[in-house]
Amino acid sequence: MNPKEEAAKKLYLEGIRDGDMNAIHKYTGARYTQHNKSVKDGQEGFLEFFKGFVERNPDRDIQIIRSFVDGNYVFLNAYQELNKGQANHSRWVTMDIFDTDDNDKLIEHWDVIIPYVDKENTTSGNDLILGDFEPKDLDKTVENKALIRSFFVDVFQNKNYQNIENYISTEQYIQHNPQLDNGVGPIKQFLATEDFQYDFIFKVIGYGNYVASYSKAVLNKKEFAVMDLFRIEEGKIVEHWDVIEAIEPREQWVNSGKF
Repeated sequence: MNPKEEAAKKLYLEGIRDGDMNAIHKYTGARYTQHNKSVKDGQEGFLEFFKGFVERNPDRDIQIIRSFVDGNYVFLNAYQELNKGQANHSRWVTMDIFDTDDNDKLIEHWDVIIPYVDKENTTSGNDLILGDFEPKDLDKTVENKALIRSFFVDVFQNKNYQNIENYISTEQYIQHNPQLDNGVGPIKQFLATEDFQYDFIFKVIGYGNYVASYSKAVLNKKEFAVMDLFRIEEGKIVEHWDVIEAIEPREQWVNSGKF
């Protein structure tokens, strides 16, 4: 396993799942800049938050569903189940991006988290997080990242909605957003009825036919942090996962914010 990917996974699994707070010292660098709205910067900020998290949630099942590395960046997609069978039982889906230094230590972290919804309660009937993950076309990483950037700019920023089929397959489009059905039609309907755009494309990273993005979106004049994951086949998007989190007012931040 790539040592950067290993560091990100071990911080999650040893530190958060297993409650070993020494993980923050083992896997982070000289700085650790945090963009989770509830966690302060630095190793001490991590320790302050997650010591309380572990105490509040003694039963923690955390699974890394998929991950990849692009240069200094690591992408993780995780499932968390806390306190199963108890009154405070909860389940979550997260997408995370970590930046790393030349020593493979984690130095910055962005995440978006949403409550997990059973597939019986999604519009498409698809699970929020499960699905294909067999990276291929590793020689097309740069090309596929450029496709996603162009998709965002052309369709969502410049509002050329008529071009959507240049990017999304009309033959297969598997949708994991809980509120949308499969196929390109529901995306067209959403754009026709909602005031939505990707206001700021912050990160686009990829590994072969998988591309993850982190953006600020505006939906009906409200700001959201959005991480998307796309699977691409033969130059078209054929599968999509996302996590979307409202951006809280600045006075509620404990660090420099989501970006």
